[in-house]
Amino acid sequence: MTRCGSPRLEGYAVLAGVGLVAALALRRPELAVVAAPFALVLAIGLQVAREPRLDIQFTVQGERTVEGAGVEAEIVVRAEGSVDRLELLLDLPKGVEVEGGDAVAVRLRAGEERTIPVRLRCSRWGVYEVGLVEARARDLFRLVVWEDRLSRVRELKAYPHSETLTRVLDAAETQAFTGSAVARVKGDGIEYADIRDYVPGDRLRSINWRASARRTDLVVNERYPERNTDVVLFVDSFADLRDESRSTLDDAVRASATLATRYLERRDRVGLVAFGGVLRWLRPGMGPSQRFRLIETLLETGVAPTYIWRDVDLIPARILPPKALVIALTPLVDPRFVKTLQNLRARGFDLVVVEIDPVGLVEPGRKELERLAYRLWLLDRQVLRSRLERLGVGIARWGDGVALESALEEVRTYRRFARVARV
Repeated sequence: MTRCGSPRLEGYAVLAGVGLVAALALRRPELAVVAAPFALVLAIGLQVAREPRLDIQFTVQGERTVEGAGVEAEIVVRAEGSVDRLELLLDLPKGVEVEGGDAVAVRLRAGEERTIPVRLRCSRWGVYEVGLVEARARDLFRLVVWEDRLSRVRELKAYPHSETLTRVLDAAETQAFTGSAVARVKGDGIEYADIRDYVPGDRLRSINWRASARRTDLVVNERYPERNTDVVLFVDSFADLRDESRSTLDDAVRASATLATRYLERRDRVGLVAFGGVLRWLRPGMGPSQRFRLIETLLETGVAPTYIWRDVDLIPARILPPKALVIALTPLVDPRFVKTLQNLRARGFDLVVVEIDPVGLVEPGRKELERLAYRLWLLDRQVLRSRLERLGVGIARWGDGVALESALEEVRTYRRFARVARV
């Protein structure tokens, strides 16, 4: 530990020195009497001051939490010698705070072990390194201070909280495995499709006895099978518009985590592509383990400055399987990502855009030219949406005061009527 003098040590030394010098210079012994207590405290205090021998450990009860939720942690301190005052301070990264304050002071006897509980709270999703502890010990007379900075780093992952979502979008095409989506082709399932004449080999339980009673021949029910779908979450990490309370990238990550959870609950395969300065992807998969892989990949998502024009060809083909539903989460502000959306649609992918609305994050400005530029920017965004909708891309505008459920309902309505219009 680093040893240094406290302000009290400096003050006592100045008072004692000034008093003794003044007593000699002015030949006033009473001044020496006044300075004597300060000199005595200095002599005794510096003689008895001993560097404390401490063992400090930091533990977190759990490696994962959800943003906004608390997680329990402990600071365990053991002193081989007595410490009159020990001050501990947790040096936490931005986004993590301690409920009730991050500093604590204790007094320890020789051989005593003290456990100090703390409760951490993550205000934002991400991967944090916590456990930097600053220790400051003081002697009995508060003359000497020992300081040390201990690294007891533990990794803490804060998962994004889920938005309220009870129903997700259905893909245009299904896959071959059993799931919760109703397929267009006929087969074994629960959803009624049609009736047809009986042929040898049909199951007895599929015979429609009421319809057969009205006809001379047996008829059987045809049904739509329940199949799973492939869903790829396409996150725009080229840009992040933010203010003090909201960020487009944060909203995109939260929506992605919510959609991934809901689709996996339906036994669909879900993959991820974070398309931006740093390209990250995860192959489609199923099950609870895939959910953890998806969310931990989302935790690494961030904006990395780049001027390279990235193309969709950089994404491996197996990451975007045929017949997959691609859900893009983007503020639609970077032309590189917009061009990629157009390329995906041109390749025949079933594409949906969840627009993380950035309008509330941009100030119109005070000058006339600034307000004019703002209105032109809004018109340009309307033109962009119209262009994507003409390509058959459903767009859900999601922003402040709008539930994700309501935004996706707009896409569901668009896809329903767009399908009728094409027919």
